[in-house]
Amino acid sequence: MSETKLLAFTPAADHSAARIAVDLQSRSPHAVNPLLYGKFCEHLGHNIYLGMEAQVLYNHTFGKMKVQEGFFADRARRLGWGDPEEIKASYDDGAALGWFRLGEAEEVLLSPDAGPGGNQAQRFETPGATSDVPAGIAQWVHLPAHRTRHYEIKLLVRATVPCELQISLFRPDPAGALEEIAFVAADVDSEWKLLGGEMEIDADAELDGDGPYLFALTTETPANVVVDYVAVYPADHLGGADPEIVAMLKEAKLPILRWPGGNFVSAYNWTDGVGAVEARPTAPNPVWGGTFESNWFGTDEFIAFCRQVGCEPMICVNAGDGTPEEAAGWVEYCNGPADTPMGSLRAVNGHPEPYGVKYWEIGNEIFGRHQVGWTTPAGNVDRFLRFSEAMKAADPTIRLLACGGLHLGVDHEWNRLLCTETNGTADCQTHHILEGGTLAPPFDVKELYHAFMAYPVRIRQDYERMRQRMSAAGIADGRIAMTELQLFANVKGPHEEEGRALAAKMPTPSTISEALYATLIIHECIRLGEFVEMVTHSATVNHGGGLRKHLQRVWANPVHYAHVMGVEMAGATPVKVSLTCGTFSTGREFGHLPVVEAAPDLDALAVVDENDGALTLMIVHRSGQAGPVAVTVDLAGFVQAGQAEVVTLAGETLSDENTYEQPDRIVPVTSTAAVEGGKVALTVAPYSLTRVRVRK
Repeated sequence: MSETKLLAFTPAADHSAARIAVDLQSRSPHAVNPLLYGKFCEHLGHNIYLGMEAQVLYNHTFGKMKVQEGFFADRARRLGWGDPEEIKASYDDGAALGWFRLGEAEEVLLSPDAGPGGNQAQRFETPGATSDVPAGIAQWVHLPAHRTRHYEIKLLVRATVPCELQISLFRPDPAGALEEIAFVAADVDSEWKLLGGEMEIDADAELDGDGPYLFALTTETPANVVVDYVAVYPADHLGGADPEIVAMLKEAKLPILRWPGGNFVSAYNWTDGVGAVEARPTAPNPVWGGTFESNWFGTDEFIAFCRQVGCEPMICVNAGDGTPEEAAGWVEYCNGPADTPMGSLRAVNGHPEPYGVKYWEIGNEIFGRHQVGWTTPAGNVDRFLRFSEAMKAADPTIRLLACGGLHLGVDHEWNRLLCTETNGTADCQTHHILEGGTLAPPFDVKELYHAFMAYPVRIRQDYERMRQRMSAAGIADGRIAMTELQLFANVKGPHEEEGRALAAKMPTPSTISEALYATLIIHECIRLGEFVEMVTHSATVNHGGGLRKHLQRVWANPVHYAHVMGVEMAGATPVKVSLTCGTFSTGREFGHLPVVEAAPDLDALAVVDENDGALTLMIVHRSGQAGPVAVTVDLAGFVQAGQAEVVTLAGETLSDENTYEQPDRIVPVTSTAAVEGGKVALTVAPYSLTRVRVRK
């Protein structure tokens, strides 16, 4: 059967009732692809550092970066620092960003210096113990003290004359006095030393929630110390990764993770991120201003993270200012035997066995002038052909993905030339579904929500046309990879009162709206059979929808739980459903989101698991105008009586979300419903995703 016939819809005038009939005889020839539930991570903000990574210090490599007005107040708010003026004053006196002096300005001198690998280091000169206040440098830090009191320290340091360096954690009391709660000492001399140690917070120390605490490097004797880097890891880290992040991605059975970009990759040289971390360059992020790139999370760390999670790695190469030779070297580093030049380098770096990375994406959004090294439609063809030739020479077994652009239009020259001018080799094309754009008030937030909720149907229609275009161009088995996906609307002029009010009510990646939107798109991908090869949703941590980590506390956006619910269908066989329900419409476009005409209030997708014999039905209530809907599900004789397991993820409004203060506001809730006469009756609430599972 045709995949587009998995859903038959009949509109109804009544918004309060709906009927879903399962047709067990009409089955898709294609099982649900687990790769539709992938994620994407990029080096921006705190997605990697202070996100996926467990290391707790900000700017632990003492990198240099110029800052704009308001930077310190913003970082103090976002990172829970103390007085931003204190930190700014030390920065003006020679401290690296985020660090500040302990002691009087005339007693503790600060300056930048150079580390052994050429990175900026931090020099501090102390007079020794002249008061009750320790003398040295410090940083406000937050700790996962709810998990562990044990921390691992690693630093590269020297001093002009031998001295004892004290590494301490302090808890400030309400009066501002510092109580030392953990301490380790290190002997330092004139030679660079890579030192390691363990720090245990006193068992009887009373910990104040998440902090902040003060991490300090001090001396009791007069000293002149230079530190190249200092890193602090919770002892329960998993190869440098945050164990809570890993556990939650495992919970979602994450199948594939895309890295390192995103825009970041178009100016990234992968060789900066391999080898000994102390020799890797630290510099301002080449694309995303206001953050550092220490390169401590590179190819080897990415592969290690994927193995901790149990997911497939996918690498997007630099087709912006990078070269085919550079990309081919990256392939060889990952997949080449240890007797090849780059395979040998990997082995020297401690990884003798090839990684076997299968999926490689050639370029990120290089159709746009926002991208480093953007190009023309013909330029994209040229780059794809040159990169693919070089990369396939390094490993002919890899799967290559070409940079497409659905939002440009199915018939746009960019997409047309990828089909017609690549000799059928661009058989998998990547698209980024980042719609919504910048909107100027006034507009109706609920109408915007409806435009998003109906857009997945438009995507399926466009993809059906894309499949025809690829086939007509001689690509016999064309595929699409949706390598970025999230709600992407924002308000123009959010500083204005009207804009702020709208922004607070809008559908955003952190809200229940993202959970429904992503689910609806995945459902349409399932209905397209094998045409959509993967979806890597944006993103893992602190970027778009997924997980959040603030002050070392981790929680999930609703879309994470939607993935947990949906991935259970992976490997099962979709069956046809007939849906009768009310409809909604809109009266205007929002960027590329078209006018909506009579879209169903609900969406329904059913699958049968051939292994355990379970029938699973996913129902999305996506209408903002319909209230609770009484749904009758006809199971077509699957079972006549018994109990159905019902799992519901719901918000009270379209902008409901989980927060640091309320991390469990929107989580899956499990209940049961009776199966009577081969039917299940249940009520689905607005802004909800419901999974019904029936077993024989």
